[in-house]
Amino acid sequence: MSHYAVVAPPLYSHWQALQALAQALIDRGHQVTFIHQAEAGALLNDPRIAFQPVGEDSHPPGSLARTLRLAASPAGMSLFALIKDMSRATDMLCRELPRVLKQLRVDGLIVDQMEAAGGLVAEGMALPFVSVACALPVNREPGIPLPVMSFGYGTDQRAQKLFRTSQRIYDWMMRSHGRVIARHAERFGLAPRTGLHECLSPLAQISQTVPALDFPRHALPAHFYQVGPLRPTTTERRFWPLLSSRPFVFASLGTLQGHRFRLFRTIARACRRLHVQLLIAHCGGLTPGQEAELEACGAYWVTDFADQLSVLQQAQAVITHGGLNTVADAVSSSTPILAVPVAFDQPGVASRVVWNGLGRRVSRFASSKTMAKQLAALLQDKGCHSRMKEAQRQLSQAGGAQRAADIVEQALGSRSERIKATG
Repeated sequence: MSHYAVVAPPLYSHWQALQALAQALIDRGHQVTFIHQAEAGALLNDPRIAFQPVGEDSHPPGSLARTLRLAASPAGMSLFALIKDMSRATDMLCRELPRVLKQLRVDGLIVDQMEAAGGLVAEGMALPFVSVACALPVNREPGIPLPVMSFGYGTDQRAQKLFRTSQRIYDWMMRSHGRVIARHAERFGLAPRTGLHECLSPLAQISQTVPALDFPRHALPAHFYQVGPLRPTTTERRFWPLLSSRPFVFASLGTLQGHRFRLFRTIARACRRLHVQLLIAHCGGLTPGQEAELEACGAYWVTDFADQLSVLQQAQAVITHGGLNTVADAVSSSTPILAVPVAFDQPGVASRVVWNGLGRRVSRFASSKTMAKQLAALLQDKGCHSRMKEAQRQLSQAGGAQRAADIVEQALGSRSERIKATG
């Protein structure tokens, strides 16, 4: 069987998705090794998955914590500092990966779209690789706004000009990362490039989206596969005991944004206005005192973590930052979405939720009164459930981690198959 290496930015949601894919491959007899700075190894929780630390000199203990702090509050100078950290990680991986991949005798790579180093090194070493979009796909297409932009879908001249202008601004902001990509592409003898979208696999590109979670696409490559959420197979569920027949709402801002107490407080006050039962999961971002204050403001329960799929099966609505994983889970359980985007691709996800009629969006700076108004409209929107059914059908038929594993095996093949093919 084959040995696959996984290269991805050290973000919890990305590694959990790729871990599910790794588990499916390991169940089939393959070996999988994740490669990144030493602290990232803590993001894995399956002992069958190997981890190879790199970059000890450039990324000492404490460097990942700094990056995650910047990612939790990506505004102003913090955003540019985060882009510099992203550039340093790509530079480190481009320097370290060739040696490590040779030592590990890797047969192919599974590369997160958000880390250019994997594709650059694989192409430079003539190793086959598959790209995986754990967030919204970075594939560019005329007429489609970038994932990080909050614009709705539009085909008129004004919209097209807006999309082009925002793309130029984004590329300017990412120029330090683009220089790193360009330098290593030249070092590896590759064609010139400066962006993540230029470092994708020519063999297979896997996305956690389905058409109902995106804008209309017309120029995706033939080897682009929408498989839906990458999740481990599990049957264990835990349900919350509801106190009455009042609507039940679940609120989560994900692992990076779970510290946003003021936003949770606004959500709690909005739910109190509507007399709905609210469960808040803050992913460890709040103190016990803050938990108690949120309960005083209107939350029925406040916890660090909850079994998201179980909760969503009970909930009449979910209030979320717009992370793709939470949105996909909500669609899987046919739970209407109130998106409150904060950063990264969350504004883009929120725009796609609205475009496809799967929910509503509200500003994170909105008052509790405004948020309550949007939530009330969502709870009363009978059409949202019927629109959810089509998206739910697409997700149920997409194939998930098992189909992604099929694609990886077919695209990368095994060592014995490649030896046989080359004679």
